[in-house]
Amino acid sequence: MCGRFAFHSPREAVLAAFGVQFPFELEPRYNIAPSQQVAAIRRAADGAAEGVSLRWGLVPFWAREPGIGNRLINARAETLAEKPAFRNALRRRRCVILANGFYEWRSAGKGPKTPCYIAPPDGRPIAFAGLWEYWEKGAAPLATCTIITTAANRSLRAIHDRMPVILAPDALRLWLDPAQAPESLATLLVPAPEDLLASHEVSRAVNSPAHEGPELIRPLEAG
Repeated sequence: MCGRFAFHSPREAVLAAFGVQFPFELEPRYNIAPSQQVAAIRRAADGAAEGVSLRWGLVPFWAREPGIGNRLINARAETLAEKPAFRNALRRRRCVILANGFYEWRSAGKGPKTPCYIAPPDGRPIAFAGLWEYWEKGAAPLATCTIITTAANRSLRAIHDRMPVILAPDALRLWLDPAQAPESLATLLVPAPEDLLASHEVSRAVNSPAHEGPELIRPLEAG
């Protein structure tokens, strides 16, 4: 799964990587948790890519109350087309969620799990495949999203058996293209290449969403 991630690239780096402007400040964040707002890219009504803010935790349009989003922060790539919560969004409302890296917790026998930060070594921004929805049964419309996960690649299996789907630039264009049928996109929802990501242990301070700051992604031995 993906339950926590970081996104701290400046606006200029995001524009260079994805060609999209955001109409709001992209504040550096190092401990993004479910139910918080995330930076995402989706297709606007005119077909252009737009930068938006979405709440992490998908609330399907048919849900009676928004609390269901707490259980839908991730969507398994293998079953997207089968799940009522995701299949409509898969056809019509695909997006990408911007990140620099993500956290997973490695088991250590009977002791506490060790958090690890996983990211491209060069610090580039990356794009998680996602889905988004509008929920309009409350006092105000709610725009939410989920991160799609797949099996971990070989280098990450010792940490966790799942990882977010990270889209390459050419795959990102296809993923956002509304003309692409879901069946044709299945080949994009695969583990990231072995050489894209590196991992290191970090402080257990990241366990609490109340903690924030660049020290959370620093290698544990660096203090």
